Amino acid sequence: MSSGHKVALIGGSGFIGTRLAGDLWHAGHFVSIADIRPSHFYPDASRSADVRDLASLKAACAGCDLIINLAAAHRDDVRPVSLYHDVNVTGAENVCKAAEDLGIKKIVFTSSAAVYGLQEGNVGEDNPHRPINEYGVTKSNAEAVYRAWQEKDPAGRTLIIIRPTVVFGIGNRGNVYTLIEQIARGNFLMIGDGENRKSMAYVDNVSAFILHTLSSGPGTHVFNYVDKPDLSMNELVGTIRSLTGKSANRLRLPQSLGTLAGSGFDMLARITGKTFPISRVRIEKFCATTIFSADKVAASGFSAPASLKEALETMIKAEFPAVAGRQDRAA
Repeated sequence: MSSGHKVALIGGSGFIGTRLAGDLWHAGHFVSIADIRPSHFYPDASRSADVRDLASLKAACAGCDLIINLAAAHRDDVRPVSLYHDVNVTGAENVCKAAEDLGIKKIVFTSSAAVYGLQEGNVGEDNPHRPINEYGVTKSNAEAVYRAWQEKDPAGRTLIIIRPTVVFGIGNRGNVYTLIEQIARGNFLMIGDGENRKSMAYVDNVSAFILHTLSSGPGTHVFNYVDKPDLSMNELVGTIRSLTGKSANRLRLPQSLGTLAGSGFDMLARITGKTFPISRVRIEKFCATTIFSADKVAASGFSAPASLKEALETMIKAEFPAVAGRQDRAA
């Protein structure tokens, strides 16, 4: 234990943080979980802290030599919109201030592939930032805050920026879970031709990669995190159907009609003040090709613990045991 880091894991009660906390301990590190919510899995390691409040942040990070910041306002429907800036940018400023005051010289920041927006091609770490929403804008601005911190002591400070794409796994209720749920219930309808490809990331692999980067020396190190190969929506849906024992549904909705329906739900949301699972942005994101390069991850020597198919199978067995069990019996 003495050879490991003393880690302040900010946002450690969340989806990625819970997995990472366990992996850090197993790797021989000490972990202090700093979050506005206590950790359900590791309550004894929890420290109440808010990235928007410097005093609480410093108290939670005291005695540590490494900060990993996972905290973020990231949902599509965060209100007020100013929360994106308060949590993501002001939070970054407070993390850097806490690190300076406490003499901490290594920070890992989980940014997001959202900083790139909807660029075409195999988007690499050197591509320009072209975010399309407040989440992406504030993640990009936060990166600039961290870079300024590192540049104050370039020979002594280590900054690791990791930009995951869509992260999924057990316990997450994001887009991949929703897709599996719709297919499992027989409610899924493909929008568009399904040939658009999506880069994805499995939470266990993301956690393992964060650990892999901790040996990095002084400087700024930036990585996309993607589990290859990139699947088309047809391939992804086909894999999920196979794992859940669901037969193919050949009905499709043209993208133009899907976008029109999303706009209708946006208008309804403005009128009623309610949140709906369908929106124009979500339809556009679903139909877009979003592929990110993983060349730097591969060059680092990292090998992901699980393939995408293995990850989907693990998630389906845990989250949808009824359909997974039915498929196992059929096999």
